[in-house]
Amino acid sequence: MQLYYYPGACSLAPHIALREAGLTFELKKVDLHTKQVDGGGDFTKVNSKGYVPALKLDSGEVLTEAPVILQYIADQKPDSGLAPKPGTLERYRVSEWLNFTSSEIHKSFAPLFNPAAAPEWKAGSTGVLTRRLEWVQSQLEDRTNLVGDRFTVADVFLFVTLSWSSYVGIELGKWPALAAYSERIGRRPKVTEALRAEGLLK
Repeated sequence: MQLYYYPGACSLAPHIALREAGLTFELKKVDLHTKQVDGGGDFTKVNSKGYVPALKLDSGEVLTEAPVILQYIADQKPDSGLAPKPGTLERYRVSEWLNFTSSEIHKSFAPLFNPAAAPEWKAGSTGVLTRRLEWVQSQLEDRTNLVGDRFTVADVFLFVTLSWSSYVGIELGKWPALAAYSERIGRRPKVTEALRAEGLLK
């Protein structure tokens, strides 16, 4: 498999999941401005949407969208515990968190990284993001992980989006449970491996 990524972007989530699952893969870095793959190649021929992540399977098929790729990775190694069994309520809870993180947290961060976004738009997004993070804080006050007792791909995705906070001036420290959660996941060996591989950690 080949994972097309950009350092620190949401593609970091499947990168971490691949390592947590113990799967063999190759990293392909993408320049999101030129849409060129490091070493040569037009990324839009891999993913015509033009953004990461994209996971090229050994069959040649390409999967896109982080929540989908995360569930695919988890299903390749069911014993890893990265996702509960299909059909269980816990599996739907993981999907629920993946969708919430994608639509409510990930997308609320987007304007804050956009230099062309109007101040009013950024202020509105910050307000929405603050309310969403306050809710996540309330959910984490009495639990270690998002779903059940085990670390899942839902935790991977939330961790990656939370890691963007410091880049946009949002201080996670105001939400103690959220900050502790992020720090705890950041210490996982496979997480630090992925961060180092993307040049995000020395």
